[in-house]
Amino acid sequence: MSRTALLVVAKAPVPGLVKTRLCPPATPAEAARIAAASLLDTLDAVRSTPGVRPVIAMSGDLAAATGSAQLRTALRGWTVLGQRGDGFPARLAAAHADTAAAHPGLSVVQIGMDTPQVTPALLTEVCQALGSADAALGLAEDGGWWVAGFRSAADARLLRGVPTSRADTGARTLAALRAAGLRVAASPRLADVDTMEDAWRVADSVPNSRFAASLPVRASRAGGASGDCLR
Repeated sequence: MSRTALLVVAKAPVPGLVKTRLCPPATPAEAARIAAASLLDTLDAVRSTPGVRPVIAMSGDLAAATGSAQLRTALRGWTVLGQRGDGFPARLAAAHADTAAAHPGLSVVQIGMDTPQVTPALLTEVCQALGSADAALGLAEDGGWWVAGFRSAADARLLRGVPTSRADTGARTLAALRAAGLRVAASPRLADVDTMEDAWRVADSVPNSRFAASLPVRASRAGGASGDCLR
């Protein structure tokens, strides 16, 4: 019986609109291909995690995305939600609330699409932590966080008040949860993929993944730009 809804918050990998910080050296088309591979590897990990209900809250046009057909196949059987809210912190909190409404009584553990190295074993560990803790938080190496879980979905509203994409986002999130009196279980720190250097480093840890196969050859990209990218 499922005790946890495992939520992926993602953006459709549309060229020019996703992973723009990879450009240069990646082109917009390459960045979208990398994002699609990262998302597919993440979906695989979630689907292989035992005892969870898989959920995705997605923004953007999946029909226009790179790998659209593969993504639609991978999402069969999932609860698929749209994102809502003004600003990313509000969208995170809304995604938790909407997941809880779709699956009443379940804890919610949320990840993004930037950690393709995540494993079912690690996700299971985070889910199990909510058996004794009110929340779980895994910090990212860039100062943010890569996973946040709540036994009660009402507590996820705290995410709304923490600014994202800052070097202290993870620390601020942890402080907000503790200030609210929550018992917070710490999860392992992971690197997430923001830049191409991040991508190559993560790919080295999962060399047989779709993600690693999606990257341009490192030597050919080291010298500079290969195309323009929207920012």
